[in-house]
Amino acid sequence: MPTEGRRRVVIEDVEPKVDGGRFPVKHILGDIVTVTAAVYGDGHDHVAARVLYKREDEIEWRNIKMDFLGNDLCHGRFVVDEIGLWQFRVEGWIDHFDTWADDFAKRLTVQADASLHIDNSVLATSGEVKKEIPLALLSGAEMLYRISIETGGPDSYRLQEFARSFKQLAERKRSHYDNPVTKELREVVARHPDLRFATQSPDFYVRVDRQRARFSTWYEFFPRSLGADGEHGTLADAAKMFPELADAGFDVIYFPPIHPIGKAYRKGKNNSVIAEVGAVGSPWAIGNHQGGHTAIAPELGGFIDFAGLLRTAKLCGIEVALDIAFQCSPDHPWVKSHPDWFLIRPDGSIQYAENPPKKYQDIYPLNFESNDWRNLWEELSNVFLFWIKRGVKIFRVDNPHTKALPFWEWCISKIQRSHPDVLFLSEAFTRPHLMYGLAKRGFTQSYTYFSWRNTKEEITEYLTEINSDPVRRFFRPNFWPNTPDILPVLLQKGRRASFIQRAVLAATLAANYGIYGPAYELMEGRPFREGGEEYADSEKYQIRQWDRSRSDSLMPLIKTLNKARHQHPCLQQDNTLHFHQTDNPMLICYSKRAGRDLILVVVSLDTDNVQSGWCELDLSILGLMSEQSFECRDLLGGQTYVWTGSRNYIFLDPNHLPAHVFHVPFRGLKDQEELA
Repeated sequence: MPTEGRRRVVIEDVEPKVDGGRFPVKHILGDIVTVTAAVYGDGHDHVAARVLYKREDEIEWRNIKMDFLGNDLCHGRFVVDEIGLWQFRVEGWIDHFDTWADDFAKRLTVQADASLHIDNSVLATSGEVKKEIPLALLSGAEMLYRISIETGGPDSYRLQEFARSFKQLAERKRSHYDNPVTKELREVVARHPDLRFATQSPDFYVRVDRQRARFSTWYEFFPRSLGADGEHGTLADAAKMFPELADAGFDVIYFPPIHPIGKAYRKGKNNSVIAEVGAVGSPWAIGNHQGGHTAIAPELGGFIDFAGLLRTAKLCGIEVALDIAFQCSPDHPWVKSHPDWFLIRPDGSIQYAENPPKKYQDIYPLNFESNDWRNLWEELSNVFLFWIKRGVKIFRVDNPHTKALPFWEWCISKIQRSHPDVLFLSEAFTRPHLMYGLAKRGFTQSYTYFSWRNTKEEITEYLTEINSDPVRRFFRPNFWPNTPDILPVLLQKGRRASFIQRAVLAATLAANYGIYGPAYELMEGRPFREGGEEYADSEKYQIRQWDRSRSDSLMPLIKTLNKARHQHPCLQQDNTLHFHQTDNPMLICYSKRAGRDLILVVVSLDTDNVQSGWCELDLSILGLMSEQSFECRDLLGGQTYVWTGSRNYIFLDPNHLPAHVFHVPFRGLKDQEELA
């Protein structure tokens, strides 16, 4: 038997939620959160509902009334005005006063109808009605007195005045009654709902991040490759690039690990197990006698240089993202101080990392089944806190899918409670459920399968998946056409059109995107071996010299793309992406819209041959009228075309440009509110 059997309202199907409410829904500061639910009770009594919401650290709940849409479905909206974790619940109750008021209005209607007839049966009914109305008024008065007792201040006094007027009206026994329920009375009563037997749903959560979580443009490079004449570059050299990169539209500069690099089993060029004299090794083989995850490789500089780097970034309006890779070289201080944090083989040696057929003798993975797992967790979370204290607010986390999921949920939650503006990018190219599981447990953004989605069908299917419920509620994609680990087959021929095509797709399909910079802008496409995705002479194992002043650099075009992203709000979000039909499978067409800002993109997926065909536009999505003519201004090539209606011709030559990024100026476009 329940502890309280008088709760007659049922609340079902509360949205939005992720996995039944197990994980937070993700939003951005200033977003409107729309809550829907089915709220109903027995019989014909009226039901009222509201959304209770607050930041997790607040004591008092705020509330907003829910409106009923029909069939017991209701919705309410609230604005998330601070970053951090929010919670909400739905509350429903029997609205006795509204039920009474509606019933009373019906009695008055019967009274009016009865007065129009003269036969005896109706006169008798009229008499019944006139007798019932005073009784109903007395019932209403009692209800208002009861509400006033629970209410303090001026509203209590006003409710008692209304109750007295009801009682006086009943005592007069008039032949005709007007409705005494005024707008003011309804407003006063609504402020003091009778919640004695209200039903509440479980709590649901919303994770609110700053704007950069939704929209960011990343550029990755190795500071050590910036030295003159092949010398080791420094953090100071890296800072000198910031003004140029900021001017090119990048707002997040991401470095591979900057920590001391192990010497034991140090890798040579092209991942050779025999390191040549002077080999710099892999930055992901973290740690030596100079320190571990909270140290800076001396050849890059020191903490004074790092502080100067962050100051320069701030002046340029950009942020620095650090790579956090929870793995150790054999020389890492943890290997000696905490050998139980690693897997010990039967011969007493520590297990190095393997991904058959690949072997990484220079890296020891951590053991998340260690008996000392609590201290391991604390130490790892302290690594983030160390760099946060020094001004870093964005972390790219290496291979998080090879670490325990409970750790990430605990660690990210712990950090964001005290530092809610910190963002985490998950570098997990893994199975879909595992990739999504990391996002649910707190990662702000996620690498994706974009690098391997090439055909029209593959791109359309994948983007539809990640931009539809439930995935879009917790998963924010970050598209990378290349990384130091991934040289996709499409780019291995080094064709300029291929690099342009993938840059356009990444920059316009996703609000978050990035490039492994020098290699991309200079169209580096040499694989280490045929059929593989490793770069020849990979920068992961050696210093490379890049001539970024080359006349054929893609940076001017990338700058144009980034400028379009910053100027057009529709490219700063993903939820309005819509694919339009084409009659040529080598042409893909899609749009994004934010209010009156509309971008229409057409890309050729064939970077060798000319492709042409017809685009069949969904005019209702674009906000265009049938047979309406409209301008399409190509932000890449500069041309302006006039299209008419839904069916329009496209011709793309990869030797010129394999894509159009059209801005459609507002001239008669329907507002999105009108479309809704």
